Amino acid sequence: MKIKILICVVILLAVGARVVQTQKLTETSVGPSVAAKAIANGSPENIVGTDRCRSCHKAELTEFSKTAHAHLDMANKPAMTCESCHGAGKPHADAEEAAHGDDAKTAAASKLIFAFRGSARENADRCLTCHVSSQQQDMFGHSEHAAQGVACNECHATHLVDEIKDQSKGSLKTVQATFFQTPELPDETRWLHNSLLKDSQPALCYKCHATVKSQFAQPVHHRVPEGLMKCTDCHNTHGTMNQANLIKTTTETCVGCHVEKRGPFVYEHPAVKVAGCTICHTPHGSPNRMLLVRREGRQLCLQCHAGFHGEVAVPHGRFSFQTSGECTRCHVTLHGSNFDQYFLR
Repeated sequence: MKIKILICVVILLAVGARVVQTQKLTETSVGPSVAAKAIANGSPENIVGTDRCRSCHKAELTEFSKTAHAHLDMANKPAMTCESCHGAGKPHADAEEAAHGDDAKTAAASKLIFAFRGSARENADRCLTCHVSSQQQDMFGHSEHAAQGVACNECHATHLVDEIKDQSKGSLKTVQATFFQTPELPDETRWLHNSLLKDSQPALCYKCHATVKSQFAQPVHHRVPEGLMKCTDCHNTHGTMNQANLIKTTTETCVGCHVEKRGPFVYEHPAVKVAGCTICHTPHGSPNRMLLVRREGRQLCLQCHAGFHGEVAVPHGRFSFQTSGECTRCHVTLHGSNFDQYFLR
């Protein structure tokens, strides 16, 4: 009896640990090391310090003080301040005080400091002064996002204040997320623990990638809408040398989770070896089983395997084998085999 109780306790502890692990999947893992650098802000007499910034921007400074930026070690120098990113603030502060509420003068004063209202390249270059030292961000200048004019501040917020969200389509979650009852963190907590993103994934990505959103609405899909996976589990949004900004090559990205498909095999499927998993599977979503690009597996196979045994698109026809079944009835190890070159076992 005691043994049975002990076994039940062990099982409950294992299940509880699994639940805790699942709840942590929505949080970004520990980020890459970044070498913080002091940004040249002009002459020292133009530095006003955070106290003067707080007189007008109290909310921004309060939020900023909660982030990792505010606690960085700047090589024996003071931690990052507002002027580390926005530049020396004295000309701006003096002009704001001299404006006395005049709209025209206030607008002119706002141009005397870097407010991340420049071009996408100017905005990104300010962030990349420090973040270029990370292997996850060093390719951003050559990324698709940079080519399309998307800067860092389009997705990230160093202080989550006055962020206007598009409510035109309502605030309802996706059907899948509602069904699985994915827990939502408070906005500030999510922001601080998810790379300072303005919104959660995949909602943030969907604002531009609406086509991908429709693909995830297909009956068979990776569990991104449910909140069990994130776009950045497969893609590096800051750019890579791989197709579709994948973290690794197509096959290596997939086998990171689908480890049973990982080789090396003695006999490898040439299609997988050359083109990768996406030659047969659609990674985001599909109406077909196993995310196949064709509904019938044999039709998918016949796209490449046509003309064998003297017959066009009818393998084994001259042996009177049944030609209407699935190829996987016999060829059971399509991803690779260590025993048979025809993947029969």
